[in-house]
Amino acid sequence: MFETAPCGYVVLGANGRIDLVNRTMLGWTGHAADQMVGKRLSDFFNIAGRVFYETHVAPLLRMQGSFNEFAIDFVGADGKPIQMIANATEGRDDAGKPLFVRLALIKATDRRRYESQLLQARDDATVRLADERETSELREQFIAVLGHDLRNPLASISAGARILGRDAKTERDHQIVAMLQSTVVRMAGLIDNVLDFARGRLGGGITLDRNARAPLEPVLHQVIDELRLSSSGREIVEDYAIDVPVNCDRSRIGQLVSNLAGNALTHGASNKPIRVRAATEDGLFRLSVSNGGEPIPPAAIEKLFEPFFRGAVRASRQGLGLGLHIAAQIAKAHEGKLTVTSTAEETRFTFEMPLR
Repeated sequence: MFETAPCGYVVLGANGRIDLVNRTMLGWTGHAADQMVGKRLSDFFNIAGRVFYETHVAPLLRMQGSFNEFAIDFVGADGKPIQMIANATEGRDDAGKPLFVRLALIKATDRRRYESQLLQARDDATVRLADERETSELREQFIAVLGHDLRNPLASISAGARILGRDAKTERDHQIVAMLQSTVVRMAGLIDNVLDFARGRLGGGITLDRNARAPLEPVLHQVIDELRLSSSGREIVEDYAIDVPVNCDRSRIGQLVSNLAGNALTHGASNKPIRVRAATEDGLFRLSVSNGGEPIPPAAIEKLFEPFFRGAVRASRQGLGLGLHIAAQIAKAHEGKLTVTSTAEETRFTFEMPLR
């Protein structure tokens, strides 16, 4: 049992020299019994192992009578290190004088390799985390610069259109100014969608600034009025029954409505009205935008909220294909959902969020 145990056994005498070594230990190290018996255990350690054993293990073993699970490297007959985990117990007489030390050793090559891999993985994760933080800062800078560089020229165009509007004299002048203003509104929406998509893919997603104190209806009216201005001749019908405060980001809800109504104007029948409804009922805030026209094919519905997906539209109405995707992300950020139904009678997008 001693000789063929699945672990190495070494017995040291009172003088600290090896008295017995089992065959398992001899097989692992490649040493013969007569090469080990009579020598100090530390003779078979590398320099670091000798220092550790003599300055740490041996003193504590003498003080405590035992020392468990310490890592040590034996030097085999071929000169290569053999990584082991050892437990040691000191036997003493009645007077406390040491009689022997018994050591049980197991090979720990795989364990030490695993521990080394864990340490390396931790170091790699630390480096990756630092890289991610640096990349995150660059992303935020990119988004900020993108918003600044896109919005500033648009603001100049908008200001110029207002100045021209004051001096407009003929009906044609007013039409040109109205076209410029509607283009500015549409471009502002596209820029918002691009920035939100960039934040979602590069940054931390859609951010909210919730406020339940301010009324929501004025924001909805303003969004629809802007769309009426940019889509003259189209009828948009509003129906609101918001009886309790809605804890939401009003500007984001306005953006959601703008994207949904803009989509209805693009794809809906021009001779049928766009209907925008909003109500608080059954513990929910429910907002819907519906339009008449051709139903959406089932295959298209499956991809409707994916980024850059666009149905068949008029060339003058081509967009980026981000509006519905951003609307769905805004709904998700509000812990709500955006759904769509489409029949021959109407296509309806419905946003629902819980009232908190």
